[in-house]
Amino acid sequence: MSETFYHNLPNGVQIVHRKTSSPVVYVGIMIGAGTRHEQPNENGMAHYIEHCVFKGTEHYTARQIINHIEGIGGEINAYTTKEETTFYAATLRQHFRTTLHLLADMVLRPTFNKKETDKEVTVILDEIESYNDSPSELIYDDFENMIFEGSSLAMPILGTKKTLKRISKSPTYPLKWMSQHYRPERMVLFVLGDVSTKQVIAVAERELGETHSTYSAYSSNSSYSPTNTDNLTGADSATTRVYKRHTHQTHIMLGSHAYPIGHPKQLTMYLLNNILGGGSMSSRLYLSLREKHGLVYSIDSQAVPLSDTGYWNIYLACEPQHKEQCLELCHKELQHLRETKLTGTQLQRALRQLEGQMAISAENQENNALAMAKQMLYHHHAPAWQETFAKVQKITPEQLQEVANEVFALEKIHTLLYD
Repeated sequence: MSETFYHNLPNGVQIVHRKTSSPVVYVGIMIGAGTRHEQPNENGMAHYIEHCVFKGTEHYTARQIINHIEGIGGEINAYTTKEETTFYAATLRQHFRTTLHLLADMVLRPTFNKKETDKEVTVILDEIESYNDSPSELIYDDFENMIFEGSSLAMPILGTKKTLKRISKSPTYPLKWMSQHYRPERMVLFVLGDVSTKQVIAVAERELGETHSTYSAYSSNSSYSPTNTDNLTGADSATTRVYKRHTHQTHIMLGSHAYPIGHPKQLTMYLLNNILGGGSMSSRLYLSLREKHGLVYSIDSQAVPLSDTGYWNIYLACEPQHKEQCLELCHKELQHLRETKLTGTQLQRALRQLEGQMAISAENQENNALAMAKQMLYHHHAPAWQETFAKVQKITPEQLQEVANEVFALEKIHTLLYD
C-alpha cells in the first residue's frame, strides 16, 4: 500500500501526494466549484470557464498550452461536475514542475481572450446539441432536475443557449465568478507518482502559495451559497413523469434521494447498490431483466453522494411494449432487498466481488488520482482502497436491510420515462 502525504499551504490550499514507483506523474487541481454554485441566469458558468482557461493565460497562448503538453508526450484534461471543476495532466516525472506551472497559470491567470472564447462558445453549443440527441445521457439531467427541482442541483452542467450567450459577452462575468469560487481554501493540489513530497511542496508553494490571480481584482465579500436540498428528511414523495422524446426505445430511470458524502450509511449504500445493479453481470437487476427475462440489453444502478445530499437511480432502455414489465421487475428486486435479509453466504459473495472490483479499479492510476482529490476536498483525508474496504467488511445484513428500507421505500421512488 503506497504511503499518502498531506500538507496545507498557509493560504488554505490542500495538498495530497501519494508516491508510486511509476515514472508517470498525475498532477492536478480540483476546485470545489461547480454547477450548484451558479445562479440560474449564469447556468453553465463553471463548464464555460473549464473550457476557456485552455484558450490562453498570462504566460501561454492556447496553442502554447497544447504544444507544451504534446511536446513532452503528456496529456491534459478537465471536467466539470455539479460540485467540482478539475484540471489535471499526466506527464513524465521530469516534467512535473513545468506541468504544474502550466496548470496553475490556467487556474489562476486565464485571460478570456474574446476571439478565442467565442470559438469555444460554438464548441459548447455543439456539445449541448449532441447531448440533446443522446437520450441515454440526457435522461440523467432530466432525472436530477426532477428530484432536485427548485435547487441549483437541478440545473444542467452545460447550461443553456440563453445563459451561455449571456455569460460569454464579457470576460467580466467569468472573472467575477472565479473570484468568488476559485478560492485557495476550496482548492486541492493532487499528485500521484514518483516525485518527492519535498519537491511537491516546494513547487506548490511557488505556484499556488501566492494569492495573486488574474481575477483577484474582481474579488468581493459576497459569495453565493447553493440552494439547500433535502437528503433523507422524508421530503421525497413518489412522482412519475413521461417525456415525449420520440425515441425508438423507451428509456426509464427510477430512484430517489440517498446519503451525502461522509454519511455513516454511505458505505452501506455503496455495497447495497453494487448488489442491486452496480455494473456487473451478476447483479440482481441484470440477472432478472437481462438473463432471466431477456427484456433489456443492459441495466445498471448507481449511488451518487454529494456534499450535503445524494441520490440513487436505475437506468434501462427497452422496447415500448415491455416498459410495464421492466418497471414491475425493478420494483420486485427493490422489494426483495427491503423485505429479505441477505444470508451470510450472499453477503460474503457480495464482499468478495466488491473487493475484486475495488482492487482492479485501483490499478487505474488516473482514477486513483481523481478519487484521491475528491476525498481530500470533502474529508481532508484520502484513504487507500484497502482502508475503505476494511470498513465495508464490517457491514451486516441487518444494516443493508435497514438502508434498503430507507432509500428504496416505494413511496419515495421517482420514475422518469422517455417515450
